[in-house]
Amino acid sequence: MFSYNQLFNFTESVFLSMGCPEEDARLATEALLAADLRGVDSHGIARLIGYVRLWDAGRVNPKPEVRIIHETPSTATVDGDSGLGLVVAPKAMDIAIQKAQVAGSGWISVKNSNHFGIAGYHAMRALPHDMVGWAMTNASPLVAPTNSLDRLLGTNPIAIAIPASEEPDFIMDMATTTAANGKLEVLQRKKQRAPLGWVQTKEGKDSTDPEELKAGGAMLPLGGESASYKGYALGSVVDIFSAVLSGANYGPWVPPFVSFLPLPENPVGEGIGHFLGAMRVDGFRPADEFKAHMDNWIRTFRNSKAKPGEQVLIPGDPERLTSEQRMKEGIYLLDPVIKDLEELAKKFSLTF
Repeated sequence: MFSYNQLFNFTESVFLSMGCPEEDARLATEALLAADLRGVDSHGIARLIGYVRLWDAGRVNPKPEVRIIHETPSTATVDGDSGLGLVVAPKAMDIAIQKAQVAGSGWISVKNSNHFGIAGYHAMRALPHDMVGWAMTNASPLVAPTNSLDRLLGTNPIAIAIPASEEPDFIMDMATTTAANGKLEVLQRKKQRAPLGWVQTKEGKDSTDPEELKAGGAMLPLGGESASYKGYALGSVVDIFSAVLSGANYGPWVPPFVSFLPLPENPVGEGIGHFLGAMRVDGFRPADEFKAHMDNWIRTFRNSKAKPGEQVLIPGDPERLTSEQRMKEGIYLLDPVIKDLEELAKKFSLTF
């Protein structure tokens, strides 16, 4: 087990070694480790070596000039200058919050960025301002649309964070596929099979092999065999808002996260795209009044009659409980992840 502070100090040192300014290194570390704290192990420190390899390949700019290239009072398009998505996305979210403070809501579409970790972290930045936060991103094409054999979409997550008063905030953070790709990577490290409905073979047949993507297979949209068109539609919306709207790459042209794969030929945009938003609660009703009713909503659902042996949870409950536990007890890392971190320590002459 590793304490949060241990992992924070090491991760920050790696980003500093890449040439990130101190403020950006701290921001990237906070965003990355938010995944480990909340139990989304696939998107946390396990991905640190992947960011370093992208930097080695010249695909990540450690000192980006994140700038607005088009705007109205409530909207903007942001160029991430090939920076870490872990830095670009929270800076773009802060612009959305600033616009919301003036106009009631702020909506930012981002191009020329990279993988931004968990969507929930960015959406939650709006909560201290009594705002509803939205965060989406497109990702490299690993997902076959309904009835397709071609991989055209990413796992394309959606996160919405809604403030409450006395109750914990409502945090929805979900992929638009049956499972995130990182969960397949975790199964690969554990040498376990995937549940049916996660992946298909290159011929379109059901598979439980977590390595199926390497053989030309594809991930499947949320909704299962009878309703995958729903996940397909949601993933499409994320792709359009994040990339078609901003000028980033979309569909099959989204750059891969792994550095050993070549960039797609004839790109249609720049980098990966995100979409972030912030809405002032008091743009609709007094914030205290709204949050009191959110408390009532949450208590009503949490206290509903549950199936025998089960418990009714609110979106965000599992992650919040995991975060509390891991801050006290530490964060468990798989052996392959530890080996990757030891490799990074050696590369940058650090101690892990």
